[in-house]
Amino acid sequence: MAVITMADVAKRAGVSKSTVSQYLNKRFDYMGEKTKKRIEQAIEELDYSPNFVARSLRQKKTMTIGVIVANILHDFSTQVIRAIEDACHEQDFHVIVCNADDEPVKERRYIEMLRAKQVDGIIVFPTSANVTLYNDLLREGYPLVFVDRMVSKVNVNAVISDNEETVRLAVGEFVAKGYERIAMVLPSLEQQLSPRVERMEGYKKALAEYGLPYCPSYLASGEIEYVQPAFAKMIALESPPQALLAGNDLVLFEVLEYAKREQMRIPEDIAIIGIDDVSFANFYNPSLTTVAQPTFEMGKKAAELLLKQIKNGESSQEEPCVHRFQPTLKRRSSS
Repeated sequence: MAVITMADVAKRAGVSKSTVSQYLNKRFDYMGEKTKKRIEQAIEELDYSPNFVARSLRQKKTMTIGVIVANILHDFSTQVIRAIEDACHEQDFHVIVCNADDEPVKERRYIEMLRAKQVDGIIVFPTSANVTLYNDLLREGYPLVFVDRMVSKVNVNAVISDNEETVRLAVGEFVAKGYERIAMVLPSLEQQLSPRVERMEGYKKALAEYGLPYCPSYLASGEIEYVQPAFAKMIALESPPQALLAGNDLVLFEVLEYAKREQMRIPEDIAIIGIDDVSFANFYNPSLTTVAQPTFEMGKKAAELLLKQIKNGESSQEEPCVHRFQPTLKRRSSS
């Protein structure tokens, strides 16, 4: 069968090739309805499929971006990715999602793979170990946006939560309920990832703000397999905590699993608040108080920043800005 071309569509519709091209690229604000309908009908009758590879070569764009997520198991991550995909879809951009598992080597390989595929830009939930690679991308003028985390010595547009405010809201809720012995369990701080460090510092500042002493035994961090042992150690203290703040959704899962296994009553034996508004918060018994991050707004903003760089040919280093989004306390029964 002969390959149907844009010229064939133009001939069938009785218009020029440039008019068909404008239609295919959705630049038809001033195109008459009859013209659009003729082109649409010609495309349908001829069963024409645009050659996207050829278009990419002409436009020097693939209309594709990459998203490298630190850990796709987080509710936060999947919600942000969904918002990025929605925003890109509206602009006819495709999204390739990669899961780095918080491993710098895996992250580096994904960046190299995405560059080889000539994606137009990358949104990264970054590790802290690829500073040279990030800065090399920026020096090239390559479109790059960070989400959730900042990296020292990398001057790039970033979309993050106000992590100290997130913790302050939770501690304030505990204090309002009369709790004084307030603990916090965080994921590992080994890589010094910015949201974890900020939440730890926010915890100490919030205790001081509310006139409560900081007790090192009430603060723990570690890999996910050490969360339950750390929680058990706190509970075994002579003066165990009355309330616990889980540093993210995966920590919360571990805390709830331990509490259920040990038949602990929530909030009678220990009050719990989780950072990240997990999908089952309303259905868990008791329903879970959480501090929600505005994931969809954050994802949309990250996509807007990247697409602006791509379309305008702007470098991430021209006027980089950190966009901090405010969290919301979702009061339920666990606190």
